[in-house]
Amino acid sequence: MPRCFAAARPYYSGSVPAETIDGTGELAAPRPRRRVALNTAIFAIATALSRIAGLGREVVQAAFFNTSRVASAFALASQIPNLFSNLFSQAALSAAFVPIFTELLQEGRKREAFRIAATLFWIILIALGALTLLWTAVAGLVVPLFTGASIPAALTAGLSRVLFPVVLLLSLTGLLVGILQAYDEFTIPALAPAVWNLVILVLLIVLHSRFHGQTKIYAYAVAWLVATIVQFLMIVYAMRRVEFRLSLSFDWRDPRIRRVLLLFLPVTMSIGIVNLDIFINAGFGSLVVTHPPGQAPAAINDAFRIYMLPQGIFSVAVATVLFPTLSRMAVRRDTGGIRRAVGNGTRQINLLLIPSAALMAVLATPITRLVYQHGTFHTTSTRLVAEALFWFSFSLPFAGVNLLLTRTFFAVQRPWIPTKLAAMNMVVDVIVSIALYKPLGIAGLVIGTASANLVMTVLQLFRLRIGLGGRLEGGQTLMITARIAVATVFMAALARGVWVGLDHLLGTSLIAEIFCVGLACAAAIALYVRLVLWMRIPEARQIQFLIQQRLGRV
Repeated sequence: MPRCFAAARPYYSGSVPAETIDGTGELAAPRPRRRVALNTAIFAIATALSRIAGLGREVVQAAFFNTSRVASAFALASQIPNLFSNLFSQAALSAAFVPIFTELLQEGRKREAFRIAATLFWIILIALGALTLLWTAVAGLVVPLFTGASIPAALTAGLSRVLFPVVLLLSLTGLLVGILQAYDEFTIPALAPAVWNLVILVLLIVLHSRFHGQTKIYAYAVAWLVATIVQFLMIVYAMRRVEFRLSLSFDWRDPRIRRVLLLFLPVTMSIGIVNLDIFINAGFGSLVVTHPPGQAPAAINDAFRIYMLPQGIFSVAVATVLFPTLSRMAVRRDTGGIRRAVGNGTRQINLLLIPSAALMAVLATPITRLVYQHGTFHTTSTRLVAEALFWFSFSLPFAGVNLLLTRTFFAVQRPWIPTKLAAMNMVVDVIVSIALYKPLGIAGLVIGTASANLVMTVLQLFRLRIGLGGRLEGGQTLMITARIAVATVFMAALARGVWVGLDHLLGTSLIAEIFCVGLACAAAIALYVRLVLWMRIPEARQIQFLIQQRLGRV
């Protein structure tokens, strides 16, 4: 790809590609838009199934372990492989690999593309296999540095040893998923996480009784590892769709391998900084005073799982499906297409995540009670999780837009920009968290995350606007987002009012909670849909057309 980028200049210069001009001389909509919309819908549905299965998994583990010190030990232990797997796995590796792999496919050099993929496969296997062995040896020395006095260090280290092979498996999975995405194959990669969650759920129930005392939590760790193996095998099976055959090629001196690795460094730093930020917050959580002690890391983790339900269904779906399309536009130097795709994607995310955030905020306690308050999970745990969930809701739209903007920088092969901004994001989060965790406890830590996401969104939008010639459909996006916000206020008021009224009448039994929360959400969503369609928000019309088109075909 031509290196025509400058720090303060547009990403592309020169004439607009012919395929972006319609008969009137105006910029035409990208041809694959309908396919992108369909792929987004498929990915969103599959991701929704995965998130629902994941929520079911969290309900069961919370019923077994609540927000105890043992649960906090698992939350901290899982952050260690999560940090490394996010450094090397699906997000980082795909973001560095897909643009170059797509570029080779666009040029008709399929054999070379597959040879590069094979070389990367073996590099990952050797490097991360060695890292896994190293962690097994040093975990007992490193983990106690992050646990604090209230979290059992030996248990946390043991759990991290069981979980760490997940890093290698997810990294290999990420490479293969990148190949599938380059071919617009999203279905099995989107369904695989749902299977992953279901396998964990089943194995946790089956294995829980095989362990005793604090070691019962090992059932959860073993289930994670086995489920990750199953997910990897699913992706291997899906590779038959693109006729990929793994060769023994190991040409690490290939200049394109160096290009991938050069892209990979800032991408992995960018994503890694964000996940390091989460890890640091988990460490601060062990210092938050709770009664009984040591509950904050588990409470934040439980709230984060609910927070990730709309995040994963909507923003991850939009960003993941648009990423290969943006990469192809970058190869063609189609600035107008990138601008339209980013603008439309941002508005779609706002349309879906702003109301989701509002529902999460006004119904934080009943949602937490409905999802988690079973088995050993009692009112104290509910209060802590609901507090974290309320403040997480303010972060939701900004985190969704950040994901799309970061993927856009990766698609145009300018990964150092979000890397630098992610470093600033971490600094903001750490400063706010240190300032607020003592006076505000859990709320202070989550406010730090929300503040950092807001800053990151503003900085990424500003920098991307410069890179795309000073235009990013900002006026249109702001106008539509204002309409979305107005509709959201009415929706949130209705949701809160319906829930309060029904809660007073029906009480807090499980059946009553299902009915109260379900009816409040259903009424609020129905009102919101009517309002955004009445306001003629184009992105709402796009979703309506897609649904009508699919139902008509059925």
